Parts: sequence; C-alpha cells; structure tokens
Amino acid sequence: MNVYPFIEAEQAGKHSVKRACELLQVSRSAYYTRNITSSRKRVDEQLTTKILQIHAASNGTYGAPRIHAELAAAGLRHGRKRIARRMRAAGIRGKSPRRWQVTTIPDPNAAKRPDLIGRDFTVDPAAIDTRWCGDITYINTWEGWLYLATVIDLASRRVVGWAVADHLKTDLVDAALTDALRRRRPADGLVFHSDRGCQYTSAQHARLARQHGVRLSVGRRGQCWDNAVAESFFATIKTELTHRQAWPTRAAARQAIFEYIEGWYNTRRRHSSLGYLSPAAFENSTSVRPLTALRVA
Repeated sequence: MNVYPFIEAEQAGKHSVKRACELLQVSRSAYYTRNITSSRKRVDEQLTTKILQIHAASNGTYGAPRIHAELAAAGLRHGRKRIARRMRAAGIRGKSPRRWQVTTIPDPNAAKRPDLIGRDFTVDPAAIDTRWCGDITYINTWEGWLYLATVIDLASRRVVGWAVADHLKTDLVDAALTDALRRRRPADGLVFHSDRGCQYTSAQHARLARQHGVRLSVGRRGQCWDNAVAESFFATIKTELTHRQAWPTRAAARQAIFEYIEGWYNTRRRHSSLGYLSPAAFENSTSVRPLTALRVA
C-alpha cells in the first residue's frame, strides 16, 4: 500500500506530518528523502529539457561550458558538472575543433616584414580595431574548391571582414581586408597580422595597406601558432559547419558561411576567451573605444 498520498493529504490539511507518519507507521526520514528525491528528479527533467533546447539552438555544437554560460545568462544557476552529467544522460555532446593543418605557401622572394604581434593575443576592450589578423582556408564543394579569407579583431575575436572566391589570388585577401575597412573604418596605424603566405606578402597587398594607413605584420616561417587566433577560428568553423555536410555548390557553401559568421559566430556564439560572451556582446559591454589606433614601436 502506498501511504505517501495519505501523508501528503494530512499535510495539505494542516495536520502534523509527524502525527501522520506515526499513524501509518512510516518514518519521517523516509518521507522527506522521498520528497527530496522526487523534487531533484523534477529539476533534473526541467534542466535536461533546457539543455536540449540550447544544444539544438547551437546546431549541436555547444558543450557543457557554453550551455552553462547560456543557462547562467538566463538566471539559472547549475553546476557545470551537473550539466555535463545531464548531457551524458541525454546522449548529447558538444563539438571539439580538430587540430589544424598548415596550408600557407610562402613567397621566398617577398619583402621582409616585422612581427608586430609577437603572439600577444590578449583580449583588451581598449584595443578594439587596432590589431587584426587574417588567413585563408578552403571548403570542398562538388563544383570544386571554395576559398575563404577572413579578418578577425584580436581584441574582440569578431570576424570584421571576409570574402570567398574560387581562386587563391591576392584579390581574395584584399577583398576581405577591404570589407573589414569598409565596415569598421579604423584609425590609421592599425596592425594587420598574417602568416607569410604569398598573397599577404605581395606588392599588391602592400599597396592596399598603405592606401588605408594599415601596418602589415607577419609571423615567423613555419610557425602556425604565430597566427593562432585565425587558425582557431578556421578549426571552429570547420568543426561546426563546413565539415558536417557535403556542399553541392559554391553558392550553397557561401550562403551557409554568411549565416554562420553574421548570424551565429559574431552575434550569438559564446567565446571562451571573452568570458563566454559573443564577440558582439563583448564589444557592446565596454564603453572604452580607442580614439587613435595603437602605435607599435
């Protein structure tokens, strides 16, 4: 016989739980343990539902840290380990970026340029639009390769400019930098850092930089970590988008990249180095914006 409903009825009628337990010969500890277990089960079920919703909204990419941040932003305080346990119980997990591969083709005859960054990728609200980095990656489509060039702000991790093309000419990286300059209109003296790829060390690219007061910076030969922020973004977009499905056409891939960068990565995706804010939220959270570009000695 299930006596617990009778006890709950006694309690609802403002009778003593102690007295009801005595009458039905049930220990109070068993009653309260049952209530605690039942309550926790309900909370776990509600938490799992919210976790599944957030995971689905991220297109299946968020793991426990970002789901934890999303829940906290909604005022729901749960431990990260508890969220991880609920994810395992629900059979879901986040996506982890793969290790990247170096695809740079250096130009041995290119003019020497300094490294003005020196692997200093510090997140600094006061340095927004003073230091950018750029790189190129590729997406395989049934029509052939599609190449993506990006420009990322080192202070906010925002993709401030990008371009795609079916070629690897300097025009591609120039289009991405021009896009960033048009959108952001930085002050003279901005540093644009890249690897030693022939597109970035070309005379054509140098002319564009001079016209807009941009100082070019390059990492060391064969050191992908010198441009780690750009490489990290490519590992992320491949893991979360381009490597998850086949792309019949370049146009389809380009549309998906647009939606990912402009509709997700910049505006909604939580970034671990930004305290789990999105790049846009990070930029909006600070009132400190530079009046002049950072000068590098």
